[in-house]
Amino acid sequence: MDLYKSAFPAVAKYVSRMGGNFDEAKDVFQDALVVYYEKTTQTPTVLTNDIGYLVGTAKNLWLKRYYQTSQNLPLDHIEIPLANDESPSSKRLLRFLETAGRKCMDLLKSFYYDQMSLQEIADEFGYSGTRSATVQKYKCLEKVRETVKEKSLVYDDFME
Repeated sequence: MDLYKSAFPAVAKYVSRMGGNFDEAKDVFQDALVVYYEKTTQTPTVLTNDIGYLVGTAKNLWLKRYYQTSQNLPLDHIEIPLANDESPSSKRLLRFLETAGRKCMDLLKSFYYDQMSLQEIADEFGYSGTRSATVQKYKCLEKVRETVKEKSLVYDDFME
């Protein structure tokens, strides 16, 4: 009962955020309890965080169920966004990309927009090989991520 009282609210909140309802949360939690029970009775290992194990198991079970059911939806239930719906603000995105510097912008443009291979990027930008180009691309993306984190922005901040 203690496990149920302490872990179920977190599972119900997670399932609700992921598009599920209360009954689905109860089902997933019951399945997680069965897994937890089997784990504790059949193996000699002692779990150090029972609630964490139970919540984590429930989350994994929900994700598995969610992805299995979402792949089988008929096409008439899927909403297709229209052209005038919200879209990422190009100006805001461009400002954050500019904070990484001109060379980073050129590199990211070459990879994502021009769809150049990493070998082509390495040759064009003077890197020693594809690994160096990969590392540099990662560093550029990290610069942009850090700027976004510094500003404490979320996805909705980029929507017009």
